[in-house]
Amino acid sequence: MAQKPEVTGFFDRRTWSIQYVVADPETKKCAIIDPVYDFDEKSGQTASKSADRILEFVKERGYTVEWILDTHPHADHFSAAAYLKEKTGAPTAIGEKVTEVQKLWKDFYNWPDFPADGSQWDRLFADGDTFTIGNIDARVMFSPGHTLASITYVIGDAAFVHDTLFMPDSGTARADFPGGSAKVLWKSIQDILALPDETRIFTGHDYQPGGREPLWESTVSEQKAKNIHMAKYRTEAEFVAAREARDRTLAMPKLILHSLQINTNGGRLPVPESNGRRYLKIPLDVLSGAPWD
Repeated sequence: MAQKPEVTGFFDRRTWSIQYVVADPETKKCAIIDPVYDFDEKSGQTASKSADRILEFVKERGYTVEWILDTHPHADHFSAAAYLKEKTGAPTAIGEKVTEVQKLWKDFYNWPDFPADGSQWDRLFADGDTFTIGNIDARVMFSPGHTLASITYVIGDAAFVHDTLFMPDSGTARADFPGGSAKVLWKSIQDILALPDETRIFTGHDYQPGGREPLWESTVSEQKAKNIHMAKYRTEAEFVAAREARDRTLAMPKLILHSLQINTNGGRLPVPESNGRRYLKIPLDVLSGAPWD
């Protein structure tokens, strides 16, 4: 029987993101998955409230942070990985294909000297790699399609799938970002649904359809039976056609050009310039053709 970690989700209403603390109850060792560093695009203000909330929870529970994990370079929020490493000393990790995302976006940002080698993280995970959280075994599944670099963390009986599957009433993630592919996403989802039926599925976003309260936990069995995309589109061709048609109607996330320059750099904010201020760089027309909202 698979080991059962304690999983606590923290919902960020500004970005509809769920951050996780995943702990071994026996050893009190834990990992933090997909943490958010707060950013208000209207004022340009940044803050660490979301990350500090997680740190306070970790302190209250008496946990020791062993890992700070990202599933992919996010397009809708800043990663707090660098901030949390500074506070805890825990190593950061992401999938090894992040280098492909770095190469793509360094060109978009015109960063000829940017190191697109993944050196911004302490470990780059390959498909099938294993690690532990306390005494709980964990492994990595390569889950591309939403991005070139997306991975799933299978920790005991829990799978952290982020932007592949949403809750069953919300379907699946978009696949139209640079480097994305609906066909590749279909294969990644099939791999996830091949996990044991009782595997707990934890998603990275919830957009609260119909105004319901945020949810983020289901099972493989529930996803197979009830997911509004996977239970309806039974073949790759049907899924790809429906996913691509839906994606053509979607505007880009409002923070994609802000976030990727932070998240391809391991969650590090830009270096202050001579006046002590940090600046974001927004390339114009690089995502031309996307719908406007």
